[in-house]
Amino acid sequence: MRVALVTVGDELLAGDTVNTNAAWLGERLTDRGATVERVTVVPDRIADIARVVNEYRAEYDAVVVTGGLGPTHDDVTMAGVATAFGREVTRSDEALDWLESEGGYTREDLAEGTADIPAGAEMLPNREGVAPGCVLESVYVLPGVPDEMKAMFEDVADRFSGERRHVETVVADEPESALLDRVRDVREEFDVKVGSYPGETVRIKLESTNAEAVREAAVWLRERVESPEAADG
Repeated sequence: MRVALVTVGDELLAGDTVNTNAAWLGERLTDRGATVERVTVVPDRIADIARVVNEYRAEYDAVVVTGGLGPTHDDVTMAGVATAFGREVTRSDEALDWLESEGGYTREDLAEGTADIPAGAEMLPNREGVAPGCVLESVYVLPGVPDEMKAMFEDVADRFSGERRHVETVVADEPESALLDRVRDVREEFDVKVGSYPGETVRIKLESTNAEAVREAAVWLRERVESPEAADG
C-alpha cells in the first residue's frame, strides 16, 4: 500500500512548529507494512491543499492529511479537501451528536463550523479534542494536534496494510565515503534495500520483506566494517 502524507500549516513552513506528525505517521504506517512515498507540507490555503490532495489521491493508494481542522479563520483543510473532490463543506449532524453524547458539549457550546466536513465523507470522532476528522474515498483527514491525531489514526490504522518489512541496522565507525565498496557489495549479494545515515558514526539500514535476507546481510556486513566497540577497545 503506497501512502502520501500531507501536513498543513503555515507554522510548519515557518519553522515555528516541528513536524513531528509526519515522523510519527511514517513510523506507524511502515510498521503496518504500508510504504510512505511522499511527505509534503502545504500552507493554510484552500487552493494549495486541493491541488496537492487531488494530485496525490490519483497517484497513491491513500493520502493522510493532518492539520488545519476547526472553526478558526486559518482552519481551511476541510474546505481544501472538499474542493479537491468538487464537493461542498456541510455540517455533520453525526459529529454534533457524538460531541453531545460522548464529548459532553451542547450544540450551543460549539463555534460555528466546528463540525463541518465535506459532503458525503465518513466522520471520524475526535476522542482527544473537538473538531472531527473524516475519510473521503482514499483521503484521511486528521487533526494537527499530535495527541488528537494519534488517537484518531488508531481508529483507522487497520485500513492501512502491506507486506511487513524487516529491518536491521549496522553501525560503522568509519567515514561514509570509506564504506561505499561494502555498501555496494551487500546490495549485490543480498536482496535488501540499503540506506546510509552519517553522524558521529554511520548507521547502515538494511530492509526487506525477507527476514532471513536481512539477518544474513547484517551478519555479513558487521564482519566487514569497523564497529564503535572495536574502536573503543
